[in-house]
Amino acid sequence: MEYINIFIKSAFIDNMIFTFFFGMCSYLAVSKTVKTAVGLGMAVIFVLIVTIPLNYLLETLVLQEGALAWLGDDYATMDLGFLSFIMFIAVIASIVQLVEMLVEKFSPALYGALGIFLPLIAVNCAILGAALFMQQKQFANIGHATMYGFGSGFGWFVAIVLIAAIREKIKYSHIPGPLKGVGMAFILTGLMGLAFLGFLGFEL
Repeated sequence: MEYINIFIKSAFIDNMIFTFFFGMCSYLAVSKTVKTAVGLGMAVIFVLIVTIPLNYLLETLVLQEGALAWLGDDYATMDLGFLSFIMFIAVIASIVQLVEMLVEKFSPALYGALGIFLPLIAVNCAILGAALFMQQKQFANIGHATMYGFGSGFGWFVAIVLIAAIREKIKYSHIPGPLKGVGMAFILTGLMGLAFLGFLGFEL
């Protein structure tokens, strides 16, 4: 039940796009077609599933105050928390590089369609934001942190696929010129954000 609660809250209640507006640059740029949106969304899920538990271990075993007590009494009071930001980014960048190589190897068409936005996952606010929220929430174990990473990635995936599906459909609609493209995407994002407020009552 606890894992389900973490998943629902991270995916729908604290959605990275509709609640915090994290990762908006790639969300708006890659959501023109469902195919590219699904590809980038899956990449984000994978990166979060891997980086959140890795950063959790890094935080609990190395960075936080007293984490290095396992090395001896001399390290029991050491606090490396000031390094957390740069260390989290290093972990994220490494995993994103791995994802980029895998996508290029196994799906060259998707790699070409995503273009610069695939390597830019490394600086996606949703990825780093999830790591910093994980640090703030102080999860009891790595399982909770992993579920949080999966839920956050799934929520971002749902958001970008939904907006991509709608944007594909409205290509055939009569939209005023000034609202075409990003303008309509912003309006749709705001409406979808309001709709996602309905999930507030789903927290267990």
